[in-house]
Amino acid sequence: MKAYELLFIIAPSTDEETRANTMNRIQGIITSAEGSVDNVDEWGKRKLAYEINGLTDGVYTLIDFHADPAEVAELDRVLRISDVVVRHMIVKRTDRE
Repeated sequence: MKAYELLFIIAPSTDEETRANTMNRIQGIITSAEGSVDNVDEWGKRKLAYEINGLTDGVYTLIDFHADPAEVAELDRVLRISDVVVRHMIVKRTDRE
């Protein structure tokens, strides 16, 4: 298992239930192949660096996790097609093997 970090942004107008469902789906993908979620850090509503699809604010969430590269590819695919997630970025953490 390799260490990764996921940062994703959701529109602030999204309701709490939809945010929770998105988080559960992400955690389900990570843990489906014996991966583990190490830390979830909800940063809350913050100003975006630039306007995205008419949005100037977003709700940020940072997740540290361990998973196989195949599961990370699946997670990336799911986040790309998700209508709820505005932007996401997955980074391999070499300092946390």
